[in-house]
Amino acid sequence: MAASKVLARALSAEAHVTLWRSLQTFTVTRIVIALVLLLYLGFDVESGRIKTDPVNAETCFAYAAAALVFAVVAARWRRRFIVQLGAQIATDLAAISLLYLAAGGMRSGLGILYLFPLAGAAILAPLVLALFSASLAAIFLLLESVWQIFMSDREPPLMQAGMYGAAFFAAVLMVNRLAARLLGQEELAAQRGADLRIQQAINHIVIADVGDGILVVGDEGRLYTGNPAARRMLGLEGEAEGFLLGEVPALEPVAQAYAGWRAAPNEEAAFVTIKPWHEQGDSEDGGAAVVRGRRDQPVHLKLRFARVDTGNQAGGRSVIFMQDVSAIENEAQQLKLASMGRLTASIAHEVRNPLSAIGHATALLAEDLHGPAEVRLLKIVGDNVARVNRMVEDILQLSRKAQPHTEPVQLSSFLAELKAEFCEIHALDGDIVWLGNAGGATVRFDPLHLHEVLLNLLNNAIRYASRKPASIRIFPSSDAAGRLELHVQDDGPGITPEVRAHLFEPFYTTSSKGTGLGLYLARELCLNNDAKLDYEYRFDQAAMGPRKASGRFVISFVQPA
Repeated sequence: MAASKVLARALSAEAHVTLWRSLQTFTVTRIVIALVLLLYLGFDVESGRIKTDPVNAETCFAYAAAALVFAVVAARWRRRFIVQLGAQIATDLAAISLLYLAAGGMRSGLGILYLFPLAGAAILAPLVLALFSASLAAIFLLLESVWQIFMSDREPPLMQAGMYGAAFFAAVLMVNRLAARLLGQEELAAQRGADLRIQQAINHIVIADVGDGILVVGDEGRLYTGNPAARRMLGLEGEAEGFLLGEVPALEPVAQAYAGWRAAPNEEAAFVTIKPWHEQGDSEDGGAAVVRGRRDQPVHLKLRFARVDTGNQAGGRSVIFMQDVSAIENEAQQLKLASMGRLTASIAHEVRNPLSAIGHATALLAEDLHGPAEVRLLKIVGDNVARVNRMVEDILQLSRKAQPHTEPVQLSSFLAELKAEFCEIHALDGDIVWLGNAGGATVRFDPLHLHEVLLNLLNNAIRYASRKPASIRIFPSSDAAGRLELHVQDDGPGITPEVRAHLFEPFYTTSSKGTGLGLYLARELCLNNDAKLDYEYRFDQAAMGPRKASGRFVISFVQPA
């Protein structure tokens, strides 16, 4: 029961469109059949004149006119579907019956024309109306055959009329069942489509509002789409997509991390740094922009990768999840600074004065006690007093912003002097520290501050380096925007991502002899000189393997000399 089931409940928009479209096809087919009948029964092809039988000609003309009217009404007035369909089927049955009688009954072969309106009724009308139409056609054929028994000497094909009637009922039932299944499938598809659109809208809202960035990229690193959080993290502007991540120098760390993950899929996370960049996106030939974007501050991103299972389909996709760890680092740092601000208010009186007394008493005892055991104990006390005093000095220095006295610093000579001093302090061979060619590079920086920053980084490096030749490297480089950088790297095990997240927090240290303030102070000194200090993972495919990221401290000089 195709139409009866569908029309008994509220139709979807798609079902309404399908029914009216089918009715229009039905009307167009009727016009074609009416014109064929008009040419076959109403005209004499050889003479080109209307045939003398007025019934055939008038019936064909009337049927063709009615077919045109039905087509116009069905196209312009989409209301009263059952009424329009019933009127069309009734007209079809009446016109075919008149032509059937005028052509001589069963021997004319026009009985086959009843299949056209009956098939339309089976597809579009309720089953009761379709069976009623089939019964009318079958009864008419049987009555016409019975009439021929009384009016003609020849024996009418009564059996043939019965077979026609049975065929009409069978055709109606079969076509109606097929139509019911098709309409049911279309209704189910329409419902599934509506549910899918709702789910897509929900997914769009969730992805658009989620804090983590999401990128969809191809196997070759081509960006297909990304949510607003991802575009904000990367600094992309507009709806730029379809470009290779490696084509944008600032986004090359993401492209390298993705390529490394594809080479070693077991590695789930990577940490990259997106430097400040500004790209207008205008092509050289004045064509359409490829990519537009800018970032004014560096951002540290934690990348996780997932493969989209597309079966055997070509054009694989992967999803890159990005988390801005800079915000987490800054939040933790602000919490520690807030507590440290309350500490520095009373630390001078509460700690420094007793500490001075302990140091003075230790010095007096050293004048009177000369035994080996006493000297060793006094040395332990003195060393710890110096350590606590250094921590107090560092804490107090945090509360007063250092004022830089910037001046042009030539890196080549400055680094050479720093290397000589550092090697002398730690009694190192000169080939342990390797200096890259700085050429005539000059930066604007307070020399004392730069000396303190680099000395702090070198002290950290010597703690973990192997002390082999060139195990500590200092070399200048340039970022994607052409700004000068200074890299400090060692061949030690590197800093793990877990430690990296807290590296520049005050009082965070992995060494029992450290205070946890050295790197924080070094970063603050760089900020005071309009520079930035960070620990970055740089992907060096040749030296470190297909997945290894080489960590190093990077000083980015913002202010030119």
